[in-house]
Amino acid sequence: MLAPEVVVSDGGGIKQAALRPILGAEKVVRFLAGGKTDARITVGPTVVNGSPGLFFRLDGEIDGVRAARVEDARITGLYYVRNPAKLTRVASETPLTP
Repeated sequence: MLAPEVVVSDGGGIKQAALRPILGAEKVVRFLAGGKTDARITVGPTVVNGSPGLFFRLDGEIDGVRAARVEDARITGLYYVRNPAKLTRVASETPLTP
C-alpha cells in the first residue's frame, strides 16, 4: 500500500518525534515497526482534514493522530501529530452543517 516515494513527517517540539522526514517505503516500514514501549497501545479509525487517519492511545490517553495522504490508491504521505494543543478536538466529533 505504500508508494515507493512515501514520506513520513512527525514534526517535533512538544513531544519526541522524528527530526527529519523519512523517505521511501522500506525506511518508513522500519521506522513504524521500530517503536518500543511498555504502555498499552490502542488504535482507532478517524478522519483528519477529510483524509483517513488513526488515533493512538497510550494507556488510555490520546498520544497522537496519524493522517494519511492517498494518491492513486497508494499511501504517499503519513503525518503524525502528537502536540497536545493540536489534539484537543480528536476525542469529539465536530458536526458539519451545509
